[in-house]
Amino acid sequence: MAVPTITERPVRRPALSPSRAGDFKQCPLLYRFRAVDRLPEKPTRAQVRGTVVHAVLEDLFGLPAAERLPEAARALVGPAWERVRAERPEFAELFAEGDPEQEQWLASAEELLDGYFGLEDPRRFDADARELLVEWELPSGVLLRGYIDRVDVAPTGEIRVVDYKTGAAPREVGEAKALFQMKFYALVLWRLRGVVPRQLRLMYLADRQALAYQPDEAELARFERTLEAIWDAILRAAKSGDFRPNPSRLCDYCDHKALCPAFDGTPPPYPGWPEPDAGVETVLDRAD
Repeated sequence: MAVPTITERPVRRPALSPSRAGDFKQCPLLYRFRAVDRLPEKPTRAQVRGTVVHAVLEDLFGLPAAERLPEAARALVGPAWERVRAERPEFAELFAEGDPEQEQWLASAEELLDGYFGLEDPRRFDADARELLVEWELPSGVLLRGYIDRVDVAPTGEIRVVDYKTGAAPREVGEAKALFQMKFYALVLWRLRGVVPRQLRLMYLADRQALAYQPDEAELARFERTLEAIWDAILRAAKSGDFRPNPSRLCDYCDHKALCPAFDGTPPPYPGWPEPDAGVETVLDRAD
């Protein structure tokens, strides 16, 4: 058997992530633009700020428990921004050299971190995992893949799944979308560890609100069937390239509106179903 050279990359199977599943539910054409065409999208300052805040909270739990203080978190903002900018050079285009708004933007990230400390004291526990990549193949062959912000495990074995949101707590539609994401993570962890998470916790840092939900095994089994149905619909669309638009108020925020037939646009030629990484999440998907 030939040994891959260092320059070769293994092909990864198409997978379903919570963000891509959400895209397809919202608008099949949006799913195609993001997962199949891989059209670029311009990051916003709010999205990148969320990425920085997530990076700081990941770093925070790498400190000794006694050092996990608000001033330590604020001190991590600058280094996290430098690291994120080095990893994603396009983020550097958010601010011109010497732009005074960058300092204000970094200060707003610090305010969000202050909001985090208003919700919990990280000195009181250690995280079992941070930015955890999870994958699980369902019996039907669907590969689920996603990143979990944080997993906590109690001494008695109960699991808590935590997701940080840098926006304000949503209304009913937004809350349902966030809960869909959390059920996805709970399902994968249940299959991987054999334990249904005791709590799913959404932490909205902007207004210092936390929402908690307790799933059960029957509910996650039903949710598993929902994901299989979504994937079946994606594969049906993939065979023909018929990813239809679903116009809504969210279209006003879509980077690809000019290409949408619902607004007299023309999509690029369908490139065919991609084999590698069709469902992978981006860093911005996990930084809302």
